[in-house]
Amino acid sequence: MNPSISQKERIISLDIIRGLALFGILLINVGAFKVIIEGDPLPDYSGFNGIISLLITIIVEKKFFSIFSFLFGIGLYIFASRAERRGDKPKLRMVRRLLVLLLLGIVHVFIFWGTILPIYAIVGLFLIPFYGAEITTVKKWLVSFVTIYVVSLIVKFFLPTIIIVSSILDFFSNDIILIFIMFLAGFLTAKAGWLLQIKELSKQIKWIQIVTFVLFIVSSLCIWYAHLSDYNNEKLVVELGVIPTTMFYLSTLFLLLENKRIEKLMKPIARVGQMAFTNYIAQSIIGTIIISLIGLDVVSPKDVVYIAILIFVIQIIFSNIWFKFFPIGPLEKVWRYMTYGKKKYNNKV
Repeated sequence: MNPSISQKERIISLDIIRGLALFGILLINVGAFKVIIEGDPLPDYSGFNGIISLLITIIVEKKFFSIFSFLFGIGLYIFASRAERRGDKPKLRMVRRLLVLLLLGIVHVFIFWGTILPIYAIVGLFLIPFYGAEITTVKKWLVSFVTIYVVSLIVKFFLPTIIIVSSILDFFSNDIILIFIMFLAGFLTAKAGWLLQIKELSKQIKWIQIVTFVLFIVSSLCIWYAHLSDYNNEKLVVELGVIPTTMFYLSTLFLLLENKRIEKLMKPIARVGQMAFTNYIAQSIIGTIIISLIGLDVVSPKDVVYIAILIFVIQIIFSNIWFKFFPIGPLEKVWRYMTYGKKKYNNKV
């Protein structure tokens, strides 16, 4: 069994990236904190608002929740491997952790209808058989799912009129499959021990960065063109660029965080990522309160940016203060307690 990363390494790499992913998710979710009902005014997408909306579509949409999904897969493997080293049953512990997440996610639905937590919990259960699998086996499954996902999108793009197989293509190219792909990619990354070999693998990572950067530029231009030409399948164009763009972001961030100055500069963001569960749920609460206090009837793309930055600054300040007094986030503490129970929780597992 490959060793998991140390606590120090987890904070300076994974938590910084997780914190940035939370900000990207926030840029997508803020608009949904204000539920639009029949008769309400619609957001303005003209002029400056239109430019902001397009930039969010190109740079953020689906990419940052994919990064978050990748990190969730890493975290689940690390959790299970630590449980096994303590003599615990890793697969059973994974089931309990995910079922607790499902329960907490259902509660969160009553706060924010767009929560991703219940889906994460259910999709995460499909990672359990891969815990004891060989690395080569996990790689083959990952390549297979990526191939099926991408081919389904390409067929839908070039042959949209094939009604007979449209439902099959829709199934294999939906967001749940994308989430599972990123879960499995993160799971494999942790299982193979690649997180401990960033320097050794820097040459390969740079090649990934270069290739995916080219694909990112191409997909960005395609999205821009599709938007300007009012192309009906703009959403499909966005989806085709998600995996390469996510890989570009991840490879760039992992390489950047090898620089100690950049790592030190971004460390306050790591605290946000270290209590990601608390901050993800808190975002919907804080966002709803801010929108209510401001009295916005409609949340325009410009408002989304302002509110997202405000929420994220609040969370950076709060998270850094919190960890001066406590070793773990409040909802992370609840999640841990419900996962292990009183006896094992008190033994600091």
